[in-house]
Order: sequence, then structure tokens, then C-alpha cells
Amino acid sequence: MGGLRRVGDRLRFGILGAADIARKAVIPAILAAGNAELVVLASRGLERGRALFDGRVVSSYESLLADLEVDAVYIPLPNSLHREWAVRSLEAGKHVLCEKPLATTAAEATAMAVAARSTGKLLMEAVMYRFHPRIQGVVATLRVTPPKEIWASFGFPLRTPGDIRLDPSLGGGALLDVGTYTISLARWIYGEPEWVEATGRIAEVDMTVSMTLAFAGGARAHLFASFDTPEVQELHAGDVLLDKPFTAWRDPVDPYQVMVEEFSAAALGGLPSPLSLEDSIANLRVVDAVRRSLDTGDRHHLAETGEGSPPVTE
Repeated sequence: MGGLRRVGDRLRFGILGAADIARKAVIPAILAAGNAELVVLASRGLERGRALFDGRVVSSYESLLADLEVDAVYIPLPNSLHREWAVRSLEAGKHVLCEKPLATTAAEATAMAVAARSTGKLLMEAVMYRFHPRIQGVVATLRVTPPKEIWASFGFPLRTPGDIRLDPSLGGGALLDVGTYTISLARWIYGEPEWVEATGRIAEVDMTVSMTLAFAGGARAHLFASFDTPEVQELHAGDVLLDKPFTAWRDPVDPYQVMVEEFSAAALGGLPSPLSLEDSIANLRVVDAVRRSLDTGDRHHLAETGEGSPPVTE
């Protein structure tokens, strides 16, 4: 997956789309990274793109993918477009850093992993919180002697008309937005769950989801994701009570910058992904199981379909 240029050079990024997360977090991270640079942004609204980036802005995603000056693409598009544009980027010879969730389902993510393997390019989900040293230290401690139960929550009120996270056709919903964080954290601590049970409030999209994940040995993770509540974000595990486990960025380290630098080092050096596609697929298998539990009202056993053990994709 390497061989673009010599190790130590900068990975040249293009960004597909003028999303808010790019403006607030990823563009500053690329600009601050020691081994990356932003060379072009593609936005179908040129004025919006120019408001985000004072460098080269183009109106065509296709022209960005054809640009020989672009080594890697960051994709902050709506969830429903991740698979299409990640695969197109990989097939155009670009490494891909894709905003979380990697896809809307495990099947989509698996197809993306197949494309990465066939093209020899790096594909990674941009799960930025995993790069913050504070949460890394907490999880390392918890994994030594895992508590019998943890509680993790991530919620905030979302009422903005037209917000893509409220559009089912674009992969909206609290589960794919903030729920993937809580599932990721539980799996990071315990491994793969044996079964899940979920309830929630469903409108056009799932607005609130409460989940229980059961793990080997009787451990339980009680998870909460919501667009209905006042802002809440915490991890409670044994004696640990951690505020803002997912978004404490730039406190004092910016995990977005660390993520960009580690991704760039892997792409330039032909190294394995800092976050594996197996892990991203496994997270979406749990998301799929939560959806089934929400649909049926029943407990869903992942082991019955082999969902707890994703295929090797890298």
C-alpha cells in the first residue's frame, strides 16, 4: 500500500465535501500534522468550500480523484455515501481516511475492505477518540481487570431542520452517529459481545437508543445514544468516572492530529492501518444486531450468525 514517495515526505490530502467536521477538526489537523498537507478540497458549493479552505477548491469530486497531486482522500460525506466514494477513491489509487461510521452496515464495510485489499491502498475509519492518550490509558487499565459492568453515554439535542443526521436516506440516526462511539468503547474494553438487547425512540430516524451488550464471563455494557437529551457524555466503569471520553480533543492533545499523522505514516511507509478494518466491520456487526433488536424487541445473539468474528480483510 506504500511506494508513493519516500518515507518522511508529506502525504498529500484531498477532501471530498465541505462538511462541518472537516472545518472544525480535520482541516486544522492536516494543516498541523508534521507528515501531511492539504492540497485541494472538492465542494459542489464553491463558496462554501472556499470558506473552509483558502487553498485550491474544485467543484468536482471526480476531478479531485483524477488529480495526480493527491495521494489520499478524507471523506466527511453523509454516511450513505461512504461506501461509494471510498471505493471510487481506492480504485483511483488513493488512500482513504473515511469519517466514522465507516459505512451504514457491516456488509457495506466488508465490500469497502475488499476494495482496499484489491487496490493495495490504505482504508481507515476516522475514529478520532481512539488516538487520545487519556482514553488509551483508561482503557488499558480497565482491560487488566475488566469491571463486571460499564455505563457509557453520548447524547445531545438535535433539532436543526435539514440536518443530515435526521435524514434516513443519508444514514441518519443516533445509533450511527453517537452510538457507534459507545459500542466501540465497550468492545475496546471487553472484546466482542455475545448478545445485544436494545430499546429506543424511533421517529424518521432512531432518536434515542438504549443498549445492553453481554460479553463472555457475564460482563455487561449499558450504552446510551441520543439526539433527544441535553448534552451528556461519560464513561462509568468501576471506580472510573470519565467526563467527555469521546470529544475531549485538544485537551491537551488533539487526537485528530495524532490520527492524521499515524494514518499518514502508515500510508507513506506501507504499514498496517493504525485502526484495523476488522475492528470497524465488527463494530458495524454490533450496530446491525442493535437494529434487529430494535425492530423485533428481542435479544439478538451475534454468535448464532458468526457476527462476533469478522473476516480477515487486510
